[in-house]
Amino acid sequence: MTAGSQLDTAATPPLSPARRAWTVGLMCSAVGLVIAMVTIVNTALPALAAETSVSQAQQTWIVDVYTLVLAALVLPAGALGDRYGRRGVLVIGLVVFALSCVAPLFTASPVWLISARAVTGLGSAMIMPATLSIINASFPPERRGRAIGIWAAVAGLGGLGGLIIAGLLLQHFSWHSVFVGPAVLAVLMAAACYTVPTSRERVPRRFDVVGALLSALAIGSLVFGILRAADLGWSSAVVLGTIIAGLVLGAVFAWFESRQAAPLLDVRLFTNHAFATGAVSVTVQFTAAFGSLFALAQYLQLVQGYPPLKSGLVLWPIAVSLFPLSMASAHLTRRFGLRTVTWTGLLIVIAGVLLLGALGAHSHYPELAIAACVLGGGLGLTAPAATSAILDNVPPDKYGVASAVNDATREIGAALGIALAGSVLSATYTSSIATATAALPLAAKEIAGGSLAGALAVAQQSGPAGGQLVEAARVAFTDGMWNGLLALAGIVAVGIVAVACIRRRA
Repeated sequence: MTAGSQLDTAATPPLSPARRAWTVGLMCSAVGLVIAMVTIVNTALPALAAETSVSQAQQTWIVDVYTLVLAALVLPAGALGDRYGRRGVLVIGLVVFALSCVAPLFTASPVWLISARAVTGLGSAMIMPATLSIINASFPPERRGRAIGIWAAVAGLGGLGGLIIAGLLLQHFSWHSVFVGPAVLAVLMAAACYTVPTSRERVPRRFDVVGALLSALAIGSLVFGILRAADLGWSSAVVLGTIIAGLVLGAVFAWFESRQAAPLLDVRLFTNHAFATGAVSVTVQFTAAFGSLFALAQYLQLVQGYPPLKSGLVLWPIAVSLFPLSMASAHLTRRFGLRTVTWTGLLIVIAGVLLLGALGAHSHYPELAIAACVLGGGLGLTAPAATSAILDNVPPDKYGVASAVNDATREIGAALGIALAGSVLSATYTSSIATATAALPLAAKEIAGGSLAGALAVAQQSGPAGGQLVEAARVAFTDGMWNGLLALAGIVAVGIVAVACIRRRA
């Protein structure tokens, strides 16, 4: 048993099984809401854009600014929870989340919407690390695995849940409902959180303001560059410049933190093989999961013709394998070891991604169901093991920061997955559709060559020839999806190699 584990046992409050179950349920609901808020707004964008006339660039920022702020501020927010109390930071985060979600009711100007989403990202950054650190502090080590498995499963399925919630709301209400509904849930959760235990550092230390600023700038620059790659391309000066700036700032952050008596993040943790393995695993898992979901959302609606709600519901096989394996992950890790479980799980993730990428314009539902089930199995096996590896190797005083590392790697991975899948898919689609659009007028050619949605709109105005354009566009999209998901599989393979290179310290 590690020193951190010994401290953990002493620090765990004597909670009844019922109160522990309530705590897990509430914390999982909160993190599920944070993850779902990404795909909820994605699904509502067409209706929002039609009513508010926001530009395509503004739509992109309405989506991306949430991820950007969440990723940049999650590490300082986790440290604040350690310093001042995790439940208090969680409650404040839920209140900020709720207030920012109702802001679009007052005005729908693009600047207001983007600003409100940025504030929602701030609230989410306060919520995410607090949920996991409260769960971790509420259970002794021998009972923690199942609770973390549930948390990881909910976090993994949050994006899918967002698709379903948004589809239900948009069937009956305007786009405003996708903001009001989460706001109401956040207020109810904030009130309920006073029933869960809190915890904080037993020996309070000075908050590392400089470290918090450096971490926010480093992660923010890195995520900004990755997000912009989908629109500007990976060779863009803006993309390369901000990614390089993020890496340089990350190095400065590591240098600065290594010289502090009370650092925001003890960077020496990354020399611990289990901690480093967990961080790498979480990053590539979310690269694969969110990149695949990004491509699938378009495939199901534009190629298969499913409405938004059905697009979410048909992906239910992910949960069939993800939940059971999430519950078994802790036991399997104890039995076979973290590295073996990680390798096995990531190989299954690669298989699932490739099966999804192989879906064609005329594929049938069983092929999709099998592929989704395989991907869910890989995520269910690896996500709880990786999260536990990160949390089990820090003392209880630093649960908030460790949870924030877990969350930051998730957000970086998600941004990378969406940007990589999106850019490769777009480039392949544009190249593949060129022959089919060669005879179109210039304006129609640009629209059809820009996206599958544009090609379908042009086809509606093209008479009998439109059918051929639709078929060519759908084939071009599935070609692009295969290349995009193949790139995601490559990133996961790199993660497996990285895990193999991480060695135990002597």
